[in-house]
Amino acid sequence: MALELRQTLKLTQQLVMTPQLQQAIKLLQLSRLELVDAINQEIEENPALEELMEHNIKDPGDEPPDMEDKLSQPASETEIKIEEKLNTEIDWDNYIEEYNSAGRTHFEAEHRETPSYESFVSGKTSLNDHMLWQLLMFLPADYEKEIGCLIIGNLDNDGYLTATVEEMAAMCNQPVDNVEDVLETLQTFDPPGVCARSLSECLLIQARQLKIDDPILTRIITDHIKDLENKNYKAISRALKISVNTVVAAVNVIQGFESKPGRIFSDEEPHYIIPDIFVYKEEGEFVIVLNDDGMPKLRVNPYYRKAISQGKDMTGETKDYLQEKMRSAAWLIKSIHQRQKTIYNVMESILKYQSEFFEKGIAYLKPMVLRDVAQDINMHESTISRVTTNKYVFTPQGIFELKYFFNSSINRVHGGSAVASISVHDKIKQLIAKENPKKPYSDDKIASILKEENNIDIARRTVAKYREALRILPSSKRKQF
Repeated sequence: MALELRQTLKLTQQLVMTPQLQQAIKLLQLSRLELVDAINQEIEENPALEELMEHNIKDPGDEPPDMEDKLSQPASETEIKIEEKLNTEIDWDNYIEEYNSAGRTHFEAEHRETPSYESFVSGKTSLNDHMLWQLLMFLPADYEKEIGCLIIGNLDNDGYLTATVEEMAAMCNQPVDNVEDVLETLQTFDPPGVCARSLSECLLIQARQLKIDDPILTRIITDHIKDLENKNYKAISRALKISVNTVVAAVNVIQGFESKPGRIFSDEEPHYIIPDIFVYKEEGEFVIVLNDDGMPKLRVNPYYRKAISQGKDMTGETKDYLQEKMRSAAWLIKSIHQRQKTIYNVMESILKYQSEFFEKGIAYLKPMVLRDVAQDINMHESTISRVTTNKYVFTPQGIFELKYFFNSSINRVHGGSAVASISVHDKIKQLIAKENPKKPYSDDKIASILKEENNIDIARRTVAKYREALRILPSSKRKQF
């Protein structure tokens, strides 16, 4: 069989995404804060795009004043004259007496630099800084300071030591005994339990600092830490040949210890959610309001628009550049308006489907998928998915992500309308909150209760999956003695 090259014509159809369409899709899936950052970046890069300030809000057709006209005016006409007159009816004696009274302090700001922002904001102390401060207060020798800094540098965020004594001794060229001595000293520092190499050692350090010298408690921590984690108190009582009540008494003391000493020095900052949409109830009806607070109001620079229209003393390359930037600015403004309109339509459709949820709560949330909203507002499911990503809504029931309203359905035992999976989550959470701590419900028991009392057909494995999603321990670990 011979191989040969041939030229053939083939007619095909394919979807080509223009840069403008790609930009519109990208803006659609951005969160509110990301959108503000993208707009600010575009304002910096595009001279034809500008933010419309409130004090400069005029008719969109307003043009900026011609700089040549300003410069052609005589200086006497552009001067600003300020006439200041004093009100003779003011009682200046009382005014001076009030502001020079002993209860007030007069600051002279002259010849002084304005303090920086950092002067008013206290920085959060880290675990390393706290440990180094205690080490220096201990007045160590040079070799002790070197070893101590090395140990502190090998602590993780929870306060545990991540390197072995032998490894640190090799790093600083010191005997192992010296490293051990410095480590024992650091283990007496605050927070209690810091510089431990395992959970057992961390708990033993805290017991030692509290001067708890109980052999039973020590043996539980040293030899039965796994049974302690699994709350297998009977196995501990059999191994130590003591009663379960004695084990429970020791466990109650251990529960007061901190398993992660460095937790209080965590540098994780809370992430605050700014809703993109507000849903209020006014005069018996729900109202949807988009959150435009802090969103820059954009317009195409009228000065460049005038320059393009007149076209005086402008080369072709300059004109093409300005036209491109003006088209980009106009398309960005149009894309942002389209984004806001799409978000509003999606929220309006969700409100129509989930009206009972907004009225009564999570128990009345209905099963809904992206296809339901897509068919309602005549859009593709992928568009709905982008709109509902990283968007939050403030409702009378709380703040929720738009993805929250889309969930699977669970059938009922004897027929009837299906139940949303999120509603089943809430029911499981309520059942566990009301259970007897000494006899907690197993996953199988929760499934049978939901079937008997709520007519919900759910398997035990599904209950276990929902319980883990709610970060609730199994019944064996929830049991209290």
